[in-house]
Amino acid sequence: MSSAVQKRRPQTAQQFVLEELRRAITSGELRPGGQIRQDALAARFEVSRVPLREALKALEAEGLVVHHIHRGYFVAELSLADLEEIYRIRELLESEAVRMAVRRMPDGVVAALERVQREVEQAADAGDVPAMAAANRRFHFTLVEASGMPRLVRLIATLWDSTDAYRSLYYTEDSHRKQAVREHRAVISAVRHGDEDATVRWLDEHRAHAVAALRRVLDLERD
Repeated sequence: MSSAVQKRRPQTAQQFVLEELRRAITSGELRPGGQIRQDALAARFEVSRVPLREALKALEAEGLVVHHIHRGYFVAELSLADLEEIYRIRELLESEAVRMAVRRMPDGVVAALERVQREVEQAADAGDVPAMAAANRRFHFTLVEASGMPRLVRLIATLWDSTDAYRSLYYTEDSHRKQAVREHRAVISAVRHGDEDATVRWLDEHRAHAVAALRRVLDLERD
């Protein structure tokens, strides 16, 4: 087992498997619609089937995997309508969080955004899709958490969890990574100037570009 995996390993086998499976799904390593082969994963994680089954049940409750009788577990798929609905709800909730964050402007929020943005750009330049997706999430949540509205942040996080695997598909293309970098820079500039309308507008464009690209991906997969 790699040292990176060992460092991530928490106290119990079930927690460990749950974290590793969630990471594999949200990073796109396990793709939407793909079958989860329990024997191979039990060997990979060096655990018995018991904690693996418990972790899969937890992920099923979260909506990240689905179970088909006589077929097993599969990574959950979203229809185009599902994806568009989730992004629309995100737009409504994130706009409120971002406006509040810009009004409050906690000390250090711009510096924190710039720091995470450097991670985004390093991952984008390296073509490291999992690192790009993870840094992108940290960027957005640095901003929404500055709203000081933890319940709203938790709702937004649930929506992000359900689409993380698709976000990774978006970042496989270099042009999409570069576009995200430009949009993030514009967001930082708007936040720095205390312009909540511009911040919301740039984030709306950012989401719209992702939805348009994912619409094309899903249309191709359906064909």
